[in-house]
Amino acid sequence: MVAVIDVEPIRERFLTVAPFLDERGRRLVAAAEAFAAGYGGIAAVAMATGIAPSTIGRGLQELAWEEPSERVRRPGAGRKTAVSKDPTLLRDLEALVEPTTRGDPQSPLRWTCKSPRPLAKELQRQGHPVSYRTVATLRQTLEDSLQAPRKTREGASHPDRHAPFAHINQQVRAFQRRGQPVISVEAKKQEVVGNFKNGGREGQPQGSPTPVRTHDFEDKKLGKVVPYGVYDPTHHAGWVRVGLDHDTAYLATETIRRWWQEMGRQVYPKAEALLVTAGAGGSHSSRSRWWKVAVQELAARIRLRIAVCHLPPSTRKWHKIEHRMFCHITNNWRGRPLISRSVIVNFIGNTKTKTGLPIKAALDRNFYDIGLKVTDEQLAAVHLKRDTFHGEWNYIISPRL
Repeated sequence: MVAVIDVEPIRERFLTVAPFLDERGRRLVAAAEAFAAGYGGIAAVAMATGIAPSTIGRGLQELAWEEPSERVRRPGAGRKTAVSKDPTLLRDLEALVEPTTRGDPQSPLRWTCKSPRPLAKELQRQGHPVSYRTVATLRQTLEDSLQAPRKTREGASHPDRHAPFAHINQQVRAFQRRGQPVISVEAKKQEVVGNFKNGGREGQPQGSPTPVRTHDFEDKKLGKVVPYGVYDPTHHAGWVRVGLDHDTAYLATETIRRWWQEMGRQVYPKAEALLVTAGAGGSHSSRSRWWKVAVQELAARIRLRIAVCHLPPSTRKWHKIEHRMFCHITNNWRGRPLISRSVIVNFIGNTKTKTGLPIKAALDRNFYDIGLKVTDEQLAAVHLKRDTFHGEWNYIISPRL
């Protein structure tokens, strides 16, 4: 006599776990119950759960497999893919998103954005019945995504582009071993003063962004400011002088002089020479006569020999001051209007970093002439000694005797 299987316990156990299972999980749980019940188990489980006996049978086959599959359904189920129904679709899409097609007079999408909707519209024009959602999925197949241009090309490259960095590093280490001061100098970009939008985001009550002016036209009364910075890599300390008009050689040397008075000579009481690393352009350009004359005057005022090492052209982002000081200043005032000069000075002076970088800031109320011409006689009076390695970038200016 065959025993009758009680289906109620099976129904209760199945209903307990069913809400947490997908299609495959329910099939396997039902198959496990049928296997445990023995003869007549498939019929009893089908009655208790409402799952078709054929489905429970497939579950038993899956349980018998040595390596269970991760698929919920067997291969081949569902609708055919758009590519399988339209073999030329992927090829035509790849031709449209090819980077060289932008600007090509023969390209149907010249000068247009290659987002899914324009691509779908063009594919439909070519006879492919696709939606923009299908195009977005196919772009993932092509390993294609929306990307912004990346700044990696620096323009013209000097044949000795890398050797100057090794030379600067040697000079810095030599000065530091002798206990002599080393500074990195650079001018930060000009900032418009006033209630203007500043890049970045800052925490505010939801729905209450800081109101600023619609247009960024310069305020004639407040004008612009030019922060010029000095960074001491030996003591990891910074000094910023906020100029009021233009980035000139005399703003640069005056900033260095004030740094020496306020910070430098206290930590370098036995200094005999100062090493300045600077970019190749701007107010401290390696080709600027004005810069060399200004450095000569600075050397006479602080009574130090000043060695200057310029970075190669187009390598400003490798400058120490850029990624050790200026980036933290920008991050500190992100999303906040620079409404006055005092606000800018306070933002710079209160910049904090994880490594404890102290920055002192002050406003330079001087106005410096622009367009000054340096004569050959003035340049010849500069006590300049060029280095044997790229003397146009590396030289020493001594005080006049």
